[in-house]
Amino acid sequence: MTDYTNDYLLNLKVKIFQPVDGYRASTDAVILSSLPSNIKSGDKILDVGSGTGAISLCLAHRLQNSSVQICGVELQPRLAELSNLSAQANGFADFLSYCNADIRTSDIPFPPCSFQHVITNPPYSSADMKSPNESKSLAHNFEHYSLENWIKFCLKMLAPFGYFYTINRAEALPEILHALYRHTGEIKIIPIYSKTTQNAKRVIVCARKDSKAPSVIYPEFIVHNSDGSYTAQAEKILRQGQDFYTAVR
Repeated sequence: MTDYTNDYLLNLKVKIFQPVDGYRASTDAVILSSLPSNIKSGDKILDVGSGTGAISLCLAHRLQNSSVQICGVELQPRLAELSNLSAQANGFADFLSYCNADIRTSDIPFPPCSFQHVITNPPYSSADMKSPNESKSLAHNFEHYSLENWIKFCLKMLAPFGYFYTINRAEALPEILHALYRHTGEIKIIPIYSKTTQNAKRVIVCARKDSKAPSVIYPEFIVHNSDGSYTAQAEKILRQGQDFYTAVR
């Protein structure tokens, strides 16, 4: 019996291998993958804390004809291994690969300022009760690190005027903005609502390194209708694989 499952994203368009008992991707990753735009031929994209590869696999599907290079860096060796298997299974291995590395150390196989886009779905908390499952605990809880340091690493990897994208809990917004202050501009804040009657539990933040452009707060993005089905905008992203700005028009 294998220790992983064969799952799919984007309405069966993307195959993803995930541990039977461990960290597994959520809709957050797919929504975040829709954000990168202004993609140019030859651009390099880094997925920091890539997990099972959901973000970069969805990006690879959308950008497979764009002559880009996508790399994922992941602390857990088994997740990096499964992600590379997923890249191969989808026919993305020529331009999508994953490495096992710890961003808290200097043992990173990429020099600073190497990427035009850096995207990340970091651990959400240092204070939550840890899961007894080690893989889930590592994915969801910071260990001897912080969200600010995580973001600083992402900005370090970004080329001048490169683009940064992240998703997190709404209560993390002050810490995210503090980490971006003086280093980025053109900040876009997108509140994510599960339903219209609830408060926003997630927030997407995009920024551009070295930019002086003003910040913008976008209209809310609502994932579910009152009956639990996806809204039309969410359907376009989560099922059809459209980029965010096309989906919300």
